[in-house]
Amino acid sequence: MGDQLISALKDVSLSIDKNEYVALMGPSGSGKSTLMNILGCLDSPTSGSYRLNNTEVSSMTDDQLAQVRNKEIGFVFQTFNLLPRLTSLENVALPLVYAGWSSKDRKARAEEVMAMVGLKERMTHKPNELSGGQRQRVAIARALVNNPSIILADEPTGNLDTKTSYDIMDIFEQINKKGNTVILVTHEEDIAKHARRVMRLRDGLIETDLANAPMASGA
Repeated sequence: MGDQLISALKDVSLSIDKNEYVALMGPSGSGKSTLMNILGCLDSPTSGSYRLNNTEVSSMTDDQLAQVRNKEIGFVFQTFNLLPRLTSLENVALPLVYAGWSSKDRKARAEEVMAMVGLKERMTHKPNELSGGQRQRVAIARALVNNPSIILADEPTGNLDTKTSYDIMDIFEQINKKGNTVILVTHEEDIAKHARRVMRLRDGLIETDLANAPMASGA
């Protein structure tokens, strides 16, 4: 900003183990979006190190980062980010196109994860034919289709009503129980309570990093 250097994150050091369920929280400007972008290999840190599955990714090229994202990370966004002209099944199968899967294998795997999120009967529907909760389930299925190491969810319930939000959080709970690492970015306290660990950021620093007793399913 002019001659002033703004550090979005300052000497942040953290470790997230396989199969953890972590919520990142903090006010606007706290650095949580920057941290999420680095964890998701969307941005690279200006200094320091980031190791993902024992691989140093902080100095990778854009093409290398794209390969890591497609293989290791499943993204779930607040706005769903589904392609309107594709069916639910086609949206879910899209990452497998980039991964080089055959058409037959893509279809079989996409059907499998659609069934996992309870949308077996909605595979041929397009996004505008689905409710908000159903669209988010499609987005979660798409995130799962490559069986990634990490599910990274950015405000995944921000556009949903309370009941649907809890339904979506139940799905994340099941995903975590099956072995996936889940990292959730949220500003909602009741949503963060579903995680096993809550990390709070403020002014580019980790203010607190505490174990959490998650709320009961469907609470």
